[in-house]
Amino acid sequence: MTFNVVEIQKILPHRYPFLLLDRVTGLERGKFIEGYKNVSISEPVFQGHFPDHPIYPGVMIIEGMAQAGGVLAFQSYSEDEQKDIENKVVYFMSIDKAKFRLPVTPGDRLVYKLSVIKHRGSIWQLDGKAFVDDKLVAEAQLKAMIVDK
Repeated sequence: MTFNVVEIQKILPHRYPFLLLDRVTGLERGKFIEGYKNVSISEPVFQGHFPDHPIYPGVMIIEGMAQAGGVLAFQSYSEDEQKDIENKVVYFMSIDKAKFRLPVTPGDRLVYKLSVIKHRGSIWQLDGKAFVDDKLVAEAQLKAMIVDK
């Protein structure tokens, strides 16, 4: 299952400059998602982080993982449940075991790979990893809840 950025915007409420997932390249409902973000020097965050040495912030990497996790969670529900997606939103509950291994810079393709650790009701616990050129750049365990807007 794949989604382009227009299809992602039908699932998530995020928009520029805070939509941090360009494409979903693989998804198995209730199991895993893979997607990516192309990191460009035109990102607004690089105006201040850092002008002479641009590094994509770790918090943005984690947020991108979370957005991919949100797509996975929403797409894991049945077709009947998905009809109500526009009235739902994903809230972060926790970020655990976050580690940043290598810097991410303009020109990188940031690949997100998340798998479900546990899913119970509206709560999702995910193992997230981010890669650039098959090198692990960041990882974290994320917990989120789908709630009514």
